[in-house]
Amino acid sequence: MARIQTILIADPDPDFLVWACNQLTSPQTRVLTTSDSEEAFRLYLREKPDVLMAETHLSPFGGMELLGRIRQRDSNAVIVLTSAFGTTQAVIESMRLGAFDFVRKETLPFTLKAVFDAALKAQAEMRAATSAKPQLTVEEHQESLVGKSEAMAQVFKMIGRVSLSDAPVMITGESGSGKELVARAIHTYSQRNGKSFVAINCAAIPEQLLESELFGHEKGAFTGAVGQRSGRFEQSNGGTLFLDEIGDMPIQLQSKILRVLQEGEFSRVGGSATLKADVRIIAATNRNLEQDVAEKKFREDLFYRLNVVRVQLPPLRQRLEDIRLLAEYFLQKVATRMRLPRLKLSEDAMKVLEGHNWPGNVRELENTIQRACVLSTSDVLLPKDIPLGMAPLSPEADSLKTAQATRDHPSLAGVVTKEMAIDSLLRVAQADPSIQLLPWLEREFTIYSMRATGGNQVRAAKLLGITRATLRKRMEIFGITKELNISG
Repeated sequence: MARIQTILIADPDPDFLVWACNQLTSPQTRVLTTSDSEEAFRLYLREKPDVLMAETHLSPFGGMELLGRIRQRDSNAVIVLTSAFGTTQAVIESMRLGAFDFVRKETLPFTLKAVFDAALKAQAEMRAATSAKPQLTVEEHQESLVGKSEAMAQVFKMIGRVSLSDAPVMITGESGSGKELVARAIHTYSQRNGKSFVAINCAAIPEQLLESELFGHEKGAFTGAVGQRSGRFEQSNGGTLFLDEIGDMPIQLQSKILRVLQEGEFSRVGGSATLKADVRIIAATNRNLEQDVAEKKFREDLFYRLNVVRVQLPPLRQRLEDIRLLAEYFLQKVATRMRLPRLKLSEDAMKVLEGHNWPGNVRELENTIQRACVLSTSDVLLPKDIPLGMAPLSPEADSLKTAQATRDHPSLAGVVTKEMAIDSLLRVAQADPSIQLLPWLEREFTIYSMRATGGNQVRAAKLLGITRATLRKRMEIFGITKELNISG
């Protein structure tokens, strides 16, 4: 038997409550209504509705305070705020307090059911995710190297093999695929794990400073060298030095790296003393070094010295079965770091992640999860919380897209602007004078018509299909002045 859904609506307008109740009540949906915020709070705690829709202008306290009170008791409450006065500040504050959505009231004749369908679906997803057991936790995978795909199984096997020796390792793979994590794992499982793991990104340091970073310098070796400084080779002595993006290293420095590999010796910049270095070198690149060697951009002898053991890391799009494990791991990692409650992903959100191509690989996935944790208003991440880096439309393109979507689907949620809703309803009202508009819509129509005609009452009355006297009466009732200073 299907579960009965419960909706609670709190609004000061009795006409709106009657209309919304009639629209939403069904054999599967029970609708509770109230015009009092205190009563709404009590009803929520007693009835535990799936969704609450609350007007911001409630009494004795407003919908925003009601939102805050309920979210303190229930962090997964799905609450939609509505208002005829949806200021920017109100929208921002409602999202900050954890509202599921903020809807302009005049669009509800088009979007009421769609708004509730989305909210109820979100609640169902959160309920399902909350009951599911996570497959992986931070505590179980401290090293962050996660995967169950066959491609990653081969990588894990290679890590186990190469960790037994001190042979140089070359890790290749696209940017963001986790090359440093592999290097750290090799160090962790090696006999050098009691010593330092030191990483340096050869592409991130200016060419004139890279030699000093690697080998250190003596006092006065160059402008700004106010004292002696040890380099990365000294810092990693006895341990592992990870040279990330080795393909971007200047070719004149490559010969000095080769000397360290061959002789185990180097000198600081500006110094004459020969220093010893017992360091295991692990290098990584996203470049095609074979091609760079052929084009004389990378030393052939250094390439063969570094490429003793090759570990090829597959891009994330070739191991889609790892996305779920990685997402759950990053979710718990971010929650732990940000001191958030234990978070989960809904199944629909997971499908969004699994359907993405991930050009930025594992790093993009981790950043996406971190942004989703910031954007989420509950303990369960929903598809709306997943930002996948799509470029926003220009205002002009967005306007054209919205207009076209409204013409094709006049009841589509999320694409109906205030002006489009009023325009459409005005046409309906003008075509059939017997239609009785709700007072809250009537007020919006009056304001809209006055603004659309620059305050010309004759033209505004004609637009509304009423007399000028009726227009003036409405303006008086709703507190609308000729200068369009709106009360309330």
